[in-house]
Formats: sequence, structure tokens, C-alpha cells
Amino acid sequence: MKVLTSIQIKDLDRYTIEHEPISSLDLMERASKALTQAIMERWDKNHPVKVFAGPGNNGGDALAVARMLADYDYAVEVFLFNTTDKLSEDCMANRDRIRKSKKLIFNEITSQFDPPELTENMLVVDGLFGSGLSRPLNGGFAAVVKYINASPASVVSLDVPSGLFCEDNSFNISSHIIRADLTLTLHMPKLAFFFQDTQQYIGEYQVLDIGLHPEGIDKAPATYFINNIEDIQKLLKKRDKFAHKGSMGHALLVAGSYGMAGAAILATKAALRTGLGKITVHTPKRNNDILQIAVPEAIIHHDSDDYRFVHPCPTEAFQAVGIGPGLGTMKDTAVAMIEETRRTQCPIVIDADALNILGDHRSWIQQVPTLAILTPHPKEMDRLAGNSNSCYERLAKAINMANSQQFYIVLKGAWTAIVTPEGNVYFNPSGNPGMATAGSGDVLTGIILGLLTQGYSQENAARLGVYIHGLAGDLAAQDLTEESLTAHDLIDYLPKAFKKLKGI
Repeated sequence: MKVLTSIQIKDLDRYTIEHEPISSLDLMERASKALTQAIMERWDKNHPVKVFAGPGNNGGDALAVARMLADYDYAVEVFLFNTTDKLSEDCMANRDRIRKSKKLIFNEITSQFDPPELTENMLVVDGLFGSGLSRPLNGGFAAVVKYINASPASVVSLDVPSGLFCEDNSFNISSHIIRADLTLTLHMPKLAFFFQDTQQYIGEYQVLDIGLHPEGIDKAPATYFINNIEDIQKLLKKRDKFAHKGSMGHALLVAGSYGMAGAAILATKAALRTGLGKITVHTPKRNNDILQIAVPEAIIHHDSDDYRFVHPCPTEAFQAVGIGPGLGTMKDTAVAMIEETRRTQCPIVIDADALNILGDHRSWIQQVPTLAILTPHPKEMDRLAGNSNSCYERLAKAINMANSQQFYIVLKGAWTAIVTPEGNVYFNPSGNPGMATAGSGDVLTGIILGLLTQGYSQENAARLGVYIHGLAGDLAAQDLTEESLTAHDLIDYLPKAFKKLKGI
């Protein structure tokens, strides 16, 4: 599923108007019917509705919604802000329509605004500004936003919360943005919906299909996408009937310092559960017994040091390499890590302390092989590329690094972003807050390593790995609750996740 920019969505509106064909006013009416229906499904007539409409097309939507709600006998009061006498053509048409209605109270604000009392039982419909906003709100509109945010009323925003930019909010003014309980967005989610620092304004969101022209959507160029289950199912390979452990690949995992063997165990078990043939774990001698007992299926290869990784392991015999979980960042480990990484010729996934080492020695990033998969969480990404003012800026840095270094970057979070060397970004919808637990990232490393070892491309291994990791978390949370989820549960639920992807 494509995620288009605000400019592209306007172009898509125009394409629909020209090729359906349909008038812009009738398209607004169609959108408003969908918005009204969604509101009525959440709030009944016992909730008085206060509609705040701006001078643009978002205000036109709000006016049409107010008229429709009133026709369904909701108690509606409308405030249209027309302080410059410059309403958009469609907003003006809906104002003229609403003036004829005797079922609601209509107020057109041209100068002084006497705000209504907003109580806990009320619903505020926010239609002040939509996706076309390009600068922070100020003056009277900022005051209205602050007034709504300070009220106990429920707030539903139409398309986007007023004051929020659809993409980059790095230098927006936080207090001048509506904080919605529900955002009813048209066409598709906006880019800002996928960032932690803008989630506070969006609340829950629901996408409403208003019948934009499918040909226009197909033709629109996109670099942002959402992975859906249908896309992911197409990536799954069918195992050959005559497959054997030799044909399913042999992985090398470099992981674990003394006291951190658990990271190696989790990544190893996850890789095995993902279907590879064999896995060798290169780890300090002190980890031998616990790994042999915890994961008897694995081959253990001892480092020369008892306590940490200091000696690179030959990689010629392996189809893929994973490095980082539980390594530590001591100087000799750091030197061994970059040497191991630099000379690896097969696909490699780099995580955890390996990323921290690169963050401490940024010039070493140039030695990392092209097409490597890096799996940083936000703080690790900041160590690699410098601190960011916003999640949008952090993603932009990930895109720049992926393109300049020809890496795949898995920027982890609630909407994990898989960034390709070409600059495409795939947002992952699976997963839940219960996965915010120690070892979850080690499991993801093991899953991606397991897929790479079986011959999946780097892009497909990252996309499929992230999705199935989150899906296992979702299935586990259904049975165990988010609070009780552990990293081991993710491994235990991988079989169910594969079954769901296969439809069995």
C-alpha cells in the first residue's frame, strides 16, 4: 500500500475529478458522507456536537459533516472561522447550504470569537485546517487550538489534526496542534502518522475510502509503503520436497560475551525457528555450556578469549552472518567486530553492540560491506548518524545512509521502517507494545539471519523478518497479554505466525 505526500494526494483529488469525472463539490460530499458515518458509529445522539470549521476545503468538509449530522437529529452547533473573507469555493458552497438548515446553530466568525463551553459529554469536530497546511498556526487559530486541547470534550479530527503537517514537523509548534482522540483520515494514512513524536496529536486513526480513482493511485510514484499481509505472503518461499539441512543454508552468528549468553541463545533459537539448515555460534569459551544446553541444535565455535569476542571467525563456509547481540563494546571486541564485518562476503545482519561500536567509530561505517542489513533502534540510529530533532529527521538520515552506503536499514519502533538502498521505505504494521522487552531485538536478528541463510534477498529477508517478528508478538499477546510478553514467547509463537501467513 502506497503512502503519498500531501501534494500527491491533492494531485490524486484532481485526477479523480478529471477522470471519474466528478465535481470537486460532489467529491467533498462523498468524503463528508464517509466522515459522518464514521462519527455516528462512535458517538450517538446523546453527545452534543461542536464543529470548528476553517476557511479552506477542510472547513468545507466540516460544514458538510455538520449538516449531515443535523439531518440525523444530532444537536449540532457550528463555528466557521472566516476572518479574512477568503473562503475556498467549496467551503463557501457548503456555508450557503448550511445557512438554509434549521436543524443546527450556525455561527460565522468574522472578528470576535466567544468560545462555547466544552464539556466532557460533548464531541468536537475539528475541521480547521487539513493536509495543505505549510506553516505553524499562530494568532487566533492557535488560541482556538489551545482552547479545544484544554477542554474535556472528545475530539475527532477530519483528515489530519489541525496544525499538524503531513510530513515534517521538526520545527512545528507543539502547543498549536490539535490533540485528537480520533483522526478520520481520507484516502490513506499520512507520513506523520507513523512517527512516535506525532502520535500524541493523532490518537487513534481510521482510514476512510472515498473512492479516489484507482488509476490515479497506480500512476502515482511512491517511495513510502505499508507492508500488508498480502504483500508479505507473496515473499514466502515454498520449501523443496527434497530439502535437507545442507540445502537450507548454514549461518554464522557472532554473539554473546560472558554474562550475555542469553542474547546469543535468543538469536540462535529464532534463526532455527525460521527454517535454516544449520547455525554455528561463535562465542567466548565461558558461554559453551549454557549454549550447548540451551540450544543443542547449534554448533558452538569458541573464541580464543574466555570472556568476550576478540578473534574474527572465517566466514567462507556460511551463507549468511549475524553479528552483535550481547558482544559488548570493549576495545579488542570493537577491533574484532569491524574486522569480521569488513571481510564478510556473504549477506550480513548487524545489530546491538555491533551498531554501538560503529556509532563509537563512525569512520568504520565505510568498511561495512554494501547490502548489509543494519537494525538500529532510534538511539542506535542517532549514534550512527547524529542526534535528530524529530522522528522524520531520523528517518531522513536513515534514508540518506541507506542510499549513500548501499545498506538496508531496519529502523525499529512501533512502525518499524525498512529502508532500502534505493530510498524506498516500508512501514511495518505488525507488533505491539508488549514487544518492548529485553531480547526482542535479538530475536529479530535471528529471524532475519535465518531468512538470509535460506537465500532470501536482503530486502525480502528484512521485510518478511520484521513482519513475522511482529506477527508472532501479536499472536503471543492475544494469549498472554502485552504485559506478560517475553522475548522467548516471540520464538515460541513463530510457528503460529508462519501458519497464519500460510493460511493454515
